[in-house]
Amino acid sequence: MNKATAGSWVEIFQTVLEADKRAPQVPDDTKKVPLELKVKGFLVEAAELGEEVEIKTFAGRKLKGKLNKIEPAYEHKFGRPILEILKVGPQIREILAENEVE
Repeated sequence: MNKATAGSWVEIFQTVLEADKRAPQVPDDTKKVPLELKVKGFLVEAAELGEEVEIKTFAGRKLKGKLNKIEPAYEHKFGRPILEILKVGPQIREILAENEVE
């Protein structure tokens, strides 16, 4: 699967700091590699692997990065995500927001 549709569960990747920009106090072996970030979330617009994309996380943050994985599994060995369950949290937040008393 190389293409993901809007709303797909994906992982993005971005380089936060190049190796030569790392803080001087970090260990020597750490200074040799860039600081990298991987984040999972819901794809805002359809895209292919490697493209620059925007995602929305469970916390509601919007982040940009290169599309790294489509339907990524958690690395802690609990298995592949159950897509229906991933949608429950945002749906509950929406229902609660609609029913909020002013």
